[in-house]
Amino acid sequence: MPFRFGSALDRLRGTRASVDRACDHVTARNEQVLSWQCDVTRIAAPTGHESARAHWMSMRLAASGWPDVRIDAGGNVIARRAGSAGFAAGAVWCCAHLDTVFDDAAPHVVRDGVHLHGPGIGDNGRGLAALLAIADAIHATAVQAPRDIVLACTVGEEGRGDLQGIKRLMHDASPVPHAVIAIDGAGDDRIVHSALGSTRWRITFTGSGGHSWADFGIANPVHAAAAVATELQAVLLPTTPRTTLTVARIGGGESINSIPRDGWLEVDLRSEDASVLQGLERTMRQAVSRILARENVRRRDGTTLLTSAVEQLGNRPCGSTPRDAPLVRIAEQATRAIGRMPRLATGSTDASVPISLGIPAIAIGAGGRGGATHTPQEWYDDTGGVRGLQRALRIVLVSAGL
Repeated sequence: MPFRFGSALDRLRGTRASVDRACDHVTARNEQVLSWQCDVTRIAAPTGHESARAHWMSMRLAASGWPDVRIDAGGNVIARRAGSAGFAAGAVWCCAHLDTVFDDAAPHVVRDGVHLHGPGIGDNGRGLAALLAIADAIHATAVQAPRDIVLACTVGEEGRGDLQGIKRLMHDASPVPHAVIAIDGAGDDRIVHSALGSTRWRITFTGSGGHSWADFGIANPVHAAAAVATELQAVLLPTTPRTTLTVARIGGGESINSIPRDGWLEVDLRSEDASVLQGLERTMRQAVSRILARENVRRRDGTTLLTSAVEQLGNRPCGSTPRDAPLVRIAEQATRAIGRMPRLATGSTDASVPISLGIPAIAIGAGGRGGATHTPQEWYDDTGGVRGLQRALRIVLVSAGL
């Protein structure tokens, strides 16, 4: 059949009109989106205990008209809408994490017009509300994209969760991801296309313990832990690529008048380069071995040797979606379309996992402004927030082939 410019132009206009209708629907439903944001934030979801929030999100996605909604064995919520081009075209995955850094007490959320206050209201109550807004707009306006669209709510993004939810989803993902967009918190100009790698460690020294006077001279695990912390803080770090080393926690012992039986510290290493992280791990392990040998030489003859253990607590991968990749360009265009200047950035998000696997991925905010993240005083301001929802929706739909 010969190519007909007129019919092709009509199809182009039609797809643009369908995207515009979906964006208009988001605008009309903004009040409902804010209500969802408050409601989901009120459901406690500490890392590892996201099931109540996952159930609520699955019910809301199903109520939004998405017929294929399930919760997988890991606790992730997955909703799929089939595309017109068939399974082989790959899918656009859009995800938002369920968990928060807070305990299992029901968060207190207060709304005053466009101002919302409560722990987790932005991170990631806003991202989850945006996911519902996208689901609602796509179904209500009957948008049909060539590629499948998968909306996912992930567990284990924060802290010790170590991105376990997205790791599970991306392992033999079905349908195969064509692109992944993670929605995390507020904002409407930042595009995280580079994954910040991090490894997290717990170093433990163990001894016999004893009385601080009568048993003085036996090896002291806390002294060893403190010596390792001192040595690590003196390590020279590269500025390019940017790299950090943080001794985040330290502890041990039973009482002030006892030589402790154990001493420990937790260390967070971060870099944009995986080889730098590997080098820092070697440096850390060498410091532990050196301090262990020194403390054992110093101990009183005939007393128990100190032992040490190094346990990895987390591993978040490095990588980058190229700046000229189609997904990044789509995100930049969508950002300019709402009158904002795109900012490319590096971060540790759910997008890090697909990036490390060679899948085009980015992380974006869901509009509005926020602050005091990860504190009980967290706040969200929805002034202009709908523009961020429109940006996210456009990125998903254009990536899906419209």
